[in-house]
Amino acid sequence: MTDRYPDHPGSKGPDGTSQAAAAAMARPAQRLRRRALETLARLREATALEVVEAAQVPREALQPRLSELRRLGLVEPTGERRRNPTGKSAAALRLTDRGAAALRKEAGAAS
Repeated sequence: MTDRYPDHPGSKGPDGTSQAAAAAMARPAQRLRRRALETLARLREATALEVVEAAQVPREALQPRLSELRRLGLVEPTGERRRNPTGKSAAALRLTDRGAAALRKEAGAAS
């Protein structure tokens, strides 16, 4: 499953548990990526935890989707870092031009 990352959720380890979790996440991942893109477009820039809070989706479900979107070139760091609620420094993210175009294309297809 890891060879299809970031288009599909990744997995680690040989025991099969991670692979099963990635397979179970394959369908919801697409919807969650779209939710992350829409939320980040609305916020303009935000840390991963800010996107999670604004989207009202569990961190464990949405944060990996942001990593996938970064790998796909749809989201990028702004260069700014902010303190998140845990006190750690986190990168602020924004949509790339490709990310904004993908969101517009998807919105047009839904009309």
